[in-house]
Amino acid sequence: MAVQPEGTPCWADAMFGDLEGAKSFYGAVLGWTFAEASAELGNYTEAYANGKAVAAVVPPMPGQEGLSQWCLYFAAEDAAATAGRIRDNGGEVLMEPMQVADFGTMCLARDPGGVVFGVWQAGTHEGFQAMAEPGAYTWAEVFTREPAKSDAFFPAVFSYRQRDMEDGEMDFRIYDLGERTVLGRMQMGDDFPPEMQPYINVYFTVEDCDEAVARATELGGVLRFGPMTTPFGRFAAISDPQGANFSVIDITKTEGEMPKLTDVA
Repeated sequence: MAVQPEGTPCWADAMFGDLEGAKSFYGAVLGWTFAEASAELGNYTEAYANGKAVAAVVPPMPGQEGLSQWCLYFAAEDAAATAGRIRDNGGEVLMEPMQVADFGTMCLARDPGGVVFGVWQAGTHEGFQAMAEPGAYTWAEVFTREPAKSDAFFPAVFSYRQRDMEDGEMDFRIYDLGERTVLGRMQMGDDFPPEMQPYINVYFTVEDCDEAVARATELGGVLRFGPMTTPFGRFAAISDPQGANFSVIDITKTEGEMPKLTDVA
């Protein structure tokens, strides 16, 4: 796939204390195979779906041990300039833009509401080689307890247009790049445990949501929500055995009408 426009989700990775356990779990649930670990890059290990790079897993760096979490990266034309906009709009740069061999330049940041994300300026590594295919990334949502902060921050950094979903039961907004919808934003309500930190929930495509959930729970994962069939697909939210939250979705199985969206002035 070609380099994505700035602000487009373009890559996902996660740190795992038990790297082999993570590979075994995601291999079974999502059908991933794995490249050889790159020793010169901290044993960074790419995951493949049908031979296409779709994500990566890596052991924690010293001092970063703790709960595992998926990190979504957004494409940037100039990572340093993006880091500047992050600071200018109240965010925190956790890792300054750093060149990773000839693969590209990465940066890690946190929005004013505590949501951690990455920035990726592509070099030879352009990001996802597949999307919306079994085993590949298909969608993501910012889960935050402070939606106003995220709604002010992300569109200022990445020039998103905003639209609200007309649903009286939840506060849900989508972010568009031009005419393309690229990200959702969900307010975390009382059904989220108070100790759960805000995060970006990454959705991976599966051929059968129920089968993926069954495999995940058999291997020590925890079902958090679903399976539920929506106009977007049948999905479920899961925590893997090491605590990383993610969702699986079968985009071929849909039900109901698409929700109405209202432009945000």
